[in-house]
Order: sequence, then C-alpha cells, then structure tokens
Amino acid sequence: MRNTEAPIQLAAKREIFGWAMFDFANQGYTLLIITVIYGDLFTRVIVGDAPDYRLGNLLWSVALAVSYLMVVVANPICGAMMDYACHRKRYLFFSYLLTVVTTVLLYFVEPGWLIPAMLLIILSNFAYALGEGFIASFLPDLGPRKSLGWISGLGWGLGYIGGLIATAFTLYFLGAVTAENYATIRWVGPFAGVFFLITAIPTFIWLRERGCKQTLPQGQNLFSAGVQRLQITWSEMHYFRDLRSLLISVFFAMAGIYIIIAFSFIYGSQVIGWDEEVRVLMFVTVQITAAIGAIGFGFIQSHIGARTTYIITLLLWLLAILAIWQTPALTAVMQQLLGVSWQAQYVFLFAGVLAGLSLGSSQSAGRALVGILTPRGKSAEFFGFWGMSAKLAAVFGILGLGLIQWVFGLADAILFCVLLFAWLS
Repeated sequence: MRNTEAPIQLAAKREIFGWAMFDFANQGYTLLIITVIYGDLFTRVIVGDAPDYRLGNLLWSVALAVSYLMVVVANPICGAMMDYACHRKRYLFFSYLLTVVTTVLLYFVEPGWLIPAMLLIILSNFAYALGEGFIASFLPDLGPRKSLGWISGLGWGLGYIGGLIATAFTLYFLGAVTAENYATIRWVGPFAGVFFLITAIPTFIWLRERGCKQTLPQGQNLFSAGVQRLQITWSEMHYFRDLRSLLISVFFAMAGIYIIIAFSFIYGSQVIGWDEEVRVLMFVTVQITAAIGAIGFGFIQSHIGARTTYIITLLLWLLAILAIWQTPALTAVMQQLLGVSWQAQYVFLFAGVLAGLSLGSSQSAGRALVGILTPRGKSAEFFGFWGMSAKLAAVFGILGLGLIQWVFGLADAILFCVLLFAWLS
C-alpha cells in the first residue's frame, strides 16, 4: 500500500527545535534514573544484597519489565485514539506530568523500601516510555521523507547533550552512589523531575497539532473507536511488509539496547570495578559519542538511505557488545603484546566509544525509518506499534538478562546481548 499524497513541506525551524527539545528534556530521566544513578542506587543501596547484588539486579529487571509490559498494552491503543481524536499533544502532556511527579517522589524512598521504590520506577518509566512514543508520532509531520533522518538525528543529538548537562550537574553536586551519601544522592529524583518539567516547555509552546478530528460512530466512545481502528490496521498489516520486517528487527535490536541502557553502569560497577572518576569519564564519553552518532548518521542517512544506515548501526552494536564482554580479555592481550599496564576500567572506555556511536545512530535511524514507512494520518498508531515492539523487546531483554545473571552472574550474562545482535547481523 503506497501513500500517493503530496509530500509534506519542511516545518518551521522553531517547531523542529521545539520537537527536538522533548528529547533534550527526557534524556535527563533515562540517564539519571535508569542508566547512571538510580539503577546503581537501587541495586547497591536500596536492596543492597552484597557482594554480587543478584537480588537487586533481578528486582531492577522485574520493575523495568513490568513498566514496559504496561507500555506494550497501552501504546498501540493510545496511538489509535490519538489519531482518531487528534489529541496527541494532550496525551503527550499527560505522560510528561506523570513522569515528573513520580520521579520527584523517588526522593522519599528509604534503603530497604523495595516495594515503594519498584512501584515508583514502574510508574515513572511507564509514563516516560509512553511519552517517547507520543513525541515520535509527530516526526512524519515535520518534513518530507528525505529530511526525517537529520530531524530525528537532531532530536537524539540534543537528547544526549541534555543528558550530559543533567548528569554532569548531578555527579558534581550530589556526589557518589553510596549508602553514606544517601541523604544527598536521593535528590536525584527531584532534580531529574524538575529538569524534565522545565526543559520540555518549548515543546508544548511551538509544536503544532496536525490532522482532523474524526466523528465518533454512533454508540461508540473514543476507547472503543480506537480499539476498532487498531483491529482494522492490524488486519491490513500484510500491506505494510517493510514496516512489519522493520518491527521484527526493532524487537531484537532494542532487546539488546535496553540491556545496555539498564545495565551498562551496573556492569561497570559490579564486573569491571571502576573508580568514580572512570565512571564519570565513561558517562561523558558515551554522551558525546552518542550525540555525534545520532547527528552524523542522521545526515549520512540522507545520502545512503535509511535501510543501509540502519544495518551499519546494527553492525556497530555487535562490535560494541563484543568489546564490553571481552574487556578483561582485551586488557590481558594488550598487557602481553604491548607491554602496557592498563587496567580493565580504562579499556572499558574503548567499548564505551563504540557503544555511544551505536546508541545514538541506531535509535535515530530506526525512528526515522518508521516515519518514512508510516502512511499519513496513522502516525500515532504506527509509532504505537513501534513503541509496542521496542518495549516488548525491553521486557524480553531485561528480564532475560536478569534471570540469566541470577544463575550465572552478570559478567557471563552479557553474552545474551551478544547473541541478539549476532542473530540480527
């Protein structure tokens, strides 16, 4: 099924910037809460089952998996309802406020309060992940298909810059993730929430709502009409074979990516045993290289095509995961062949460069590809399918890794991530 409508004109620069600022704002949440600070705080302090933290890692996996399962159910239905009622900004605003409130409430969690901590992580990550899909549904409205690569890349690039600013502030003013510093580091929740609250304001000022509201059939409400629309689209999925193949690829790729997002800094702390200075340096390295990857590959996509760009990013991921898994072995080889006395934590930084380039480029290219393959008038619905595929992958990947590390330990469990990308490549 081909879309024969006239091509969309490039949106105003102010609107594109407003759209991209939501990526800038929400990266503060995913980095501070999911990746760098709170995940480590949850496993090592709130649960605190030293020395291997297997229970903490498992409970962290369960909390994230539950939140993503909720997104799997809600995202496609909300997408169909948004397209039907033309209320995408209203849904985006609700997810934004819920993320802010539940993130701020993390301040009140005390060490040992496992259930409250897990509930707040589930709710905040659910709202954040919903918003991620809602904001992406605006992408096809911002320009012609050939421009979606650099627009998507701009958003991801600004996102990593926003994450760098938010996390650098947190690391400098709030200090180390330790039980002794808990009274200070607990402020990471309120800071992440307020950062998101303030920096997303340009999105709601400048981003336009497009489309026409449809009249509800007699005897139906918005929910039932959205479900019916979703059922019709699902029955017509054989017309969208390219999109169907992409969503299958997204499932396996995002399973691996979510493992890295959720466990990379936990891995560095528990397996590599890095110092606080190296942890900060890794964060800066990943953020800068991710921004370069997102923006750079966004422009490359305009010249070599979205599909080729996406495949290249998957190959980069395979190299990055292999480097993470084999960091101790690579360190030993370098010490023997080059006669250097490098520690594993510094070799791990090389894996961070590859992971950063892969992270920014693959997510930007995948989102742009969905925008290219989405017919007009179904953007929220199709990006709902994209969100469903990605979050179902997160459940599979994170919960799978959590269970494997429960049996074999985190160092060997990372091999699961290698297998995901090896299969795709």
